[in-house]
Amino acid sequence: MVIVNDLKPGNCFEYERNIYQVINVDHNKTAMRQMIIKVKVKNLRTGVINEISFTGGDKVETAHVERKTMQYLYDDGSNLVFMDNDTYDQIEIGKDRLEWEMKFLKPNENVSISMYENEILGVILPDKVELQIVECEQAVKGDTATSASKNAVLETGLEIKVPLFIQNGETVVISTADGKYSGRA
Repeated sequence: MVIVNDLKPGNCFEYERNIYQVINVDHNKTAMRQMIIKVKVKNLRTGVINEISFTGGDKVETAHVERKTMQYLYDDGSNLVFMDNDTYDQIEIGKDRLEWEMKFLKPNENVSISMYENEILGVILPDKVELQIVECEQAVKGDTATSASKNAVLETGLEIKVPLFIQNGETVVISTADGKYSGRA
């Protein structure tokens, strides 16, 4: 058990049969009232971000979320298959739970899987990934008056905007937070 007054960003806790990760904590103390603690959290099962209010001194159960390195093997149509690098056991995670993450996963790459008491919560993406451009528009000379970017399709199917100097077949760095071009690899 941990007192909510001591929660910090990054901490994980269990509350009302859900597992949350703390994003931000706001302490509000006025003269005649008990302290109100507003905690901005992310539900690790659903991915929903919301705010929970506690009274100072309330306690929540700490959640020990494990991270395990696994290799992404393939997409079987309805699930993504991952293999544990230590035991070679394979697990499947439904594509509906990994819609955003699928845009950045390449076969045979290692990823971190978050788990809580043998329940798979999801895939933890790195901040940036390198992906190859498979389809790219040709730049039109002098077309910099409106916007200096063009459309490109990456090897995972993600469509992004890239600068005009990027060519078909190049490898680019993509931010996994917003799915935007970040630079050349």
